[in-house]
Amino acid sequence: MDKVLIFCDGACSGNPGPGGWGAILRFGAVEKELSGGDPDTTNNRMELTAAIMGLRALKRPCEVTLVTDSKYVADALLKGWAKSWQKNGWRKSDKKPALNPDLWEDLLRLCDIHKVKTEWVKGHDGHPENERCDALAVAAYQKYIK
Repeated sequence: MDKVLIFCDGACSGNPGPGGWGAILRFGAVEKELSGGDPDTTNNRMELTAAIMGLRALKRPCEVTLVTDSKYVADALLKGWAKSWQKNGWRKSDKKPALNPDLWEDLLRLCDIHKVKTEWVKGHDGHPENERCDALAVAAYQKYIK
């Protein structure tokens, strides 16, 4: 299996509000940047979308290190929360509905295709790829601001 690094980040102007996401895929010396946005969304939806779009860009199953500054995404994957929510009909342990089940369903499906290891990094702390993903995300949402 090819080994790929995916760095991803999401951003919003207001929450909800215009949002953007950015991802960097790195395979050896090759890098690809992806970004996009939504005129009315949330920060968490953009964080999830960044991870999803990074994984969707892969053409075959890979060993992926997914690097995110989102505790929401990282904890839900690393601590198994998302799989528990899915198993419980998209309900959290407190029986309240889990947010963003459509995106979690997509992300978990992609994690089943690829061998994904998740790493959390502190945001806005000088991590070069995280800073670049943030810039991509901000540029994407600024297209929706008049």
